[in-house]
Amino acid sequence: MLIARVIGTTVSTVKDEKLTGRKLLIVRQTDEFGNAVGKPFVAIDTVDAGVGDLVLTAAGSSARQTSITKDTPVDAVIMAMIDSLEVDGTVTFRKS
Repeated sequence: MLIARVIGTTVSTVKDEKLTGRKLLIVRQTDEFGNAVGKPFVAIDTVDAGVGDLVLTAAGSSARQTSITKDTPVDAVIMAMIDSLEVDGTVTFRKS
């Protein structure tokens, strides 16, 4: 699992039929303090996340393990929204 922040949305009118009706969000991996690292990528949203949310993602074959993404051609999924992060006893993120 990776921590990521939703930074945008994408729309695709022509896609595999198993993706029809699914929200595609652009996310960028963050460190445990919410600082951006890595390149942006697109993930299927299963939790109704929005721009600015800090989320947990899974990639590769793990992305196809949710009830929504099972047997679909996806490589990344948003599977949880983060309410708070605590690292070494210090809260580094708390959703407002």
